[in-house]
This record gives sequence, structure tokens and C-alpha cells, in this order.
Amino acid sequence: MTSSQGESGLGPGALRERPVGLVGLGLIGGSLGLDLQAAGHEVRALVHRASTAERARERQLAQRIDTDPAVLQGCGLIVLALPLDRLLDPPAELLAALPPDAVITDVGSVKQPVLERWQPLHPRFVASHPMAGTAEAGVEAGLIGLFAGRPWVATPCSTTDPAALALVQELAAVVQAQWLCCEASAHDRAVALISHMPVLVSAALLEAAEQGGRAAGAEALVRQLASSGFADTSRIGGGNPELGALMARCNREAVLQAIAHYREHLAELETLVEQEAWPALQQRLQHCQALRPEFL
Repeated sequence: MTSSQGESGLGPGALRERPVGLVGLGLIGGSLGLDLQAAGHEVRALVHRASTAERARERQLAQRIDTDPAVLQGCGLIVLALPLDRLLDPPAELLAALPPDAVITDVGSVKQPVLERWQPLHPRFVASHPMAGTAEAGVEAGLIGLFAGRPWVATPCSTTDPAALALVQELAAVVQAQWLCCEASAHDRAVALISHMPVLVSAALLEAAEQGGRAAGAEALVRQLASSGFADTSRIGGGNPELGALMARCNREAVLQAIAHYREHLAELETLVEQEAWPALQQRLQHCQALRPEFL
């Protein structure tokens, strides 16, 4: 399902008519707050802790920041920048504070369960996922320009309000993201392959290096010799453990399928090394060399 702004009845600039609300000011919420304010939008934010609110005010992540859900009243678009577990089990006080006429969207990295949970909760909910991030988390993590040139994926269904979808598309345009629409199940299978499974593969690499170095009696040397290649391949495995576990938990079936694909190809490469099939191995690596730019 896709929709243009013309079909929705909302013209360009509709996002400016009312404040934008953010629920959560971690990496995604904080970065949205900075980008939206830089573009001239009024931003209000709801956070869980008073200490977070104080630091967020110091960083000027929004014009109004509070722990009281009433701060969201009057907002035309509200972005739920919450961890997956809180998205799937939203607090009653949050649900009560969401204006019925506001558009609600999320930024969760798994879409099918979020869509199924929120579709009956709010008539103007749009499931979405900005594909941008860093290894940082929390109120200190937000930065300007995080979303520029990165995909912002929406996963509308047959009951999604076209006007609501158009408003989320306008949000993506304001932060200079690349807009995409697909089915929620297709999104979840894709991100399992290119985001969720690689986290576990990277984590396994770190543990293999640790335990392999210990078994070889070379623990210190393994660490001393680790350079840019190891840093690149191990980065996401050493990232936010809560996020990694939640992605695997909420997208379990697709992640298991992705791991099975990875295991199959790793086994094939292992066989080539065992058989000393060096020309065949080089051919596989040449294929990968040519393939990589298509994903970047």
C-alpha cells in the first residue's frame, strides 16, 4: 500500500501545523528532536525519568520536555521512540495520553508484532522504521543528521489511514531520509538478514576470538593484533546488548531462518578450505567482492 500526499488530503507542510511529540529521547528520539528543531518545527517530548528530562533540556533535544504524558496534548504527530518491549506492552498512562486525532508512528526494528499490537490501539497508527543508528544509546546519543540518506521504511496495511501515512512520509522527508513502503512480514525477513542476524554473527566472532586466543595460549597477542578489519566485523556484536536481545526475541523465526542461511554458506566455505580447493575459494571471494557494493 502506498499513498501520495495528494490522495491523503494533506498538502506539503502539514507537519508544521501542530507540534511533533517524541516519546523517548535516546538515539532515535534525540536525533529526531535535533533535526526537527533545526528545520523549524516545534518539538515536545515525554521521558521516563526526571534526570533524563534535565539532561535532555541541557542538550536542547526538544523545546518542551516532561515526565508528564500531558506534554503530548496538542501534538499532530507522535513518534514512539521506545524499546521493542515497551512498544509491545505500552503503559496505560501513555495510551490514555495519545490524542485520538494525532498520527502515531514508531521506530521499532521489528514491524509485524508492533503493527498487530498497535493497530487496534489507535486509529491513526503507522508502523515505521528509520534504518539508521550508531553503537550509542541513551540521552547523550542523539545527533544531527543521523537519518540523512538512510532508508525510512513504512509498513502500512489495508486499514492504514492514507493521511496518516502521508504525514509520516513528510517526517522522513524533513530529516532527509529515503522513503520506502513494504509489507511488515517482508520487512522483518529482510532486516533479519541484514541487521539482526549479523549482530549475532558479530557477537560469535568476538567470542571465537576470545576463546580461540585462550586455547592457543595467545590471549594478549590476539587483542594486540586486532586492527581495523576486526573492528569493522565486530562492531555491531559489541553494541547495545538489550537491543540485540530484543531484536532476536521479537523477530525470532526470521532470525533463525537467517542464521540457517549463514550456517549453510559458512559450512560451504569451510569445506573449500578443508579440501584445499583454493581456486574455488578465490572464485567465491571474487563473487562476494562484486556483490558487496550492491548492499551499500
